[in-house]
Amino acid sequence: MSSRDTDCLYRFVFEHSDVRGELVHLDATWQALLERKEYPPAVRDLLGQAIVAATLLSATIKIDGSLHLQLQGEGPLSLLLVEVTAQRTLRGLAHWDGEVPAGTLLDQVGSARLTLTIDPGSGGERYQGLVAIEKDNLTAALEDYFQQSEQLATRLWLAANEERACGMLLQRLPGKGVDDEDWQHDVCLGETISASELLQLSTRELLRRLYHEQDVRLFEAEPVSFRCSCSRERIETMLRGLGYSEVQDILEEQGSISVNCEFCAQGYVFDRVDVERLFAAADQPEVPQTRH
Repeated sequence: MSSRDTDCLYRFVFEHSDVRGELVHLDATWQALLERKEYPPAVRDLLGQAIVAATLLSATIKIDGSLHLQLQGEGPLSLLLVEVTAQRTLRGLAHWDGEVPAGTLLDQVGSARLTLTIDPGSGGERYQGLVAIEKDNLTAALEDYFQQSEQLATRLWLAANEERACGMLLQRLPGKGVDDEDWQHDVCLGETISASELLQLSTRELLRRLYHEQDVRLFEAEPVSFRCSCSRERIETMLRGLGYSEVQDILEEQGSISVNCEFCAQGYVFDRVDVERLFAAADQPEVPQTRH
């Protein structure tokens, strides 16, 4: 695979039809996430597919904030959460209990729901859509979501292993010029790709393998990277929200307050001096401005 393809998102369009597509390959980004926590193979691969899917979906909408994909269920895999920002930075985590089978999605999450949340940032209104999990894999569940919630024909191909996570999206654009035959033709060709080819072929090789007889325009790559949005300031805001007496109770019991980010494993420690300074700063009255 070309080094230019790794950790990149590519958009492409079919010049003579209302169909667009995206391809993403995650290598160093995927490894950076896996370094934070050891996942069983079944959980790891599903998390990789979810991260790829969220990255692809984030490119289909125009936001300044972030997109969150969440799977929450009652099976051995109880929670999977992925966040992708408009800057194409991502993070993700999963919670599980006991052995997670390498079977169907229903075997892994049981009775569950899939939620997509779009946070536009800058004080905009959040949008959230959800659908019950009734399919055997994440790809079909997401396609089901788009069919029910967005009424937008969307197809996904997702693959992940211990080395990389990759995926492709095709979407039929709304409009009068949409041709069912063109859409079905593009989808049928996409269905001929295998998971191993998706993981091994470069973007150009993949498009040539699938659509060499069509006029496809490939846009410049967008870099994708792992980055966590946690910070000491955010933890301080959370502690202020708990209130002074509750934070003091934790200090009395534990001697200090330790908070570890689940996404990146970064640790934050607050001692008594930190806490007193934190709440003293919060209680400081605003000083009125004086004109001279």
